[in-house]
Amino acid sequence: MSTVLVWLRNDLRVADNPALDAALRSDERVVALFVHEADKAIRVPGGAARWWLHQSLTALGKDLAESGVALQVETGPATEVVDRVRRELEAGSVHWNRRYGPGQREVDAAIHSELRKKGVNVVSHAGNVLIEPWDIETGQGRPYSVFTPFWKALKQRHFARPLPRSPMEKSKVSTDEIDSDYTQPKWAGKLAQHWNVGESAAQQRLAQFLEHRLEDYPKGRDYPAWAVTSQLSAHLRSGEISVRQIWHAARTFAHAHPDSASAVEKFLSELAWRDFSYHQLYHRDDIDNSPMQAKYADLKWRHAPMQLKAWQTGQTGIPIIDAGMRELWETGYMHNRVRMLVASFLTKNLLIDWREGEHWFWDCLVDADDANNPASWQWVAGIGLDAAPYFRIFNPVTQGERFDPEGDYVRRWVPELSALPDKFIHDPSRAPENVLEQAGITLDDSYPRAIVDLKDSRRRALDAFGALSADA
Repeated sequence: MSTVLVWLRNDLRVADNPALDAALRSDERVVALFVHEADKAIRVPGGAARWWLHQSLTALGKDLAESGVALQVETGPATEVVDRVRRELEAGSVHWNRRYGPGQREVDAAIHSELRKKGVNVVSHAGNVLIEPWDIETGQGRPYSVFTPFWKALKQRHFARPLPRSPMEKSKVSTDEIDSDYTQPKWAGKLAQHWNVGESAAQQRLAQFLEHRLEDYPKGRDYPAWAVTSQLSAHLRSGEISVRQIWHAARTFAHAHPDSASAVEKFLSELAWRDFSYHQLYHRDDIDNSPMQAKYADLKWRHAPMQLKAWQTGQTGIPIIDAGMRELWETGYMHNRVRMLVASFLTKNLLIDWREGEHWFWDCLVDADDANNPASWQWVAGIGLDAAPYFRIFNPVTQGERFDPEGDYVRRWVPELSALPDKFIHDPSRAPENVLEQAGITLDDSYPRAIVDLKDSRRRALDAFGALSADA
């Protein structure tokens, strides 16, 4: 029997997987391949993502075995591995779902060309975004650079229904333990306390969100202590669930529950930011390293390693910043409102290069992907497409008071401040000495003083960014 090879990348699911579906509908043996890629053009996943990936591949291997598909996991340059495995299996066809980063497209194009020269049937599929980046453009025929018109155009499109699980007529195969040689950092083991990984877990999380969290989502999504967000981002990052599945499930829910329509609309608009980020990734060069607004390429960032370390470890003396950074380190995740605050604090108040923050998030986030992570950092730093204006600088104290008014989020992640009254929980420096003493707090001992003056640092950032904006 001839063989079809399915090369899986960021699409680790059985349902609504066009490449896998096409292979399973053939009359041939199907083998799935995942490659821990060592190609220079490919960005190596961060530590938290590698931990997630191992769990996800383990779950996928079991799911695929039920469909009669063996999962083979390899490490090395994909430009070499894919063809070697294809030859070993004597596969006449190779399928994959498309990806959109410049380096990824370079690798895929090289493999596609080489296999076609050898007479192999190579088929790529659309399986990872709502709409292909080249299939949506402005009235002037250009890529979108502003989200709002992109969203208006996107929601007018009709997206095909998700593919069901393909007919499982093939005999079940045995599954081997997934190769764990691909390095996972020791610190990532604690993430298992916070996450269930795999396609089944993704579907359960989506159902739970729609049934129990959606109603409070439009308002509650800004409050980090409220458990109302979907937390689907890591499942999307690995492709355990498709964006199309989420889109249609939410629309179906709104149809069955008309009162939820506005909440669904808000949720889908946030989901659309993911497509917008991939739109940028496809149409721009190197968004994880180069400002999308060229005028900021020469901005003089500060070299402040001690302040960077304080930011990374949640020791800045600004409670909501420290809470967010500690949540990140402990869980591999951070609430989106707080992501904006910690990014603004690093790039504006500390005036430290946004790439330092992007790299830290890349290593620590279970949901750090090639498009969302750099695009979001550039947005907050004010240097990306449709970015927040450079003069929009979040005040983390007032933001904390507004969105964590009772200090529940801060108390969870910065327990040394837990005894402070609500009035001072977001700015311990304002607390009288007797209040600090009653709370068991000694500034610069049990909790640090703020490492930067928010007003002075805000002015410094406005001057630095404003000088380049004026010259543009």
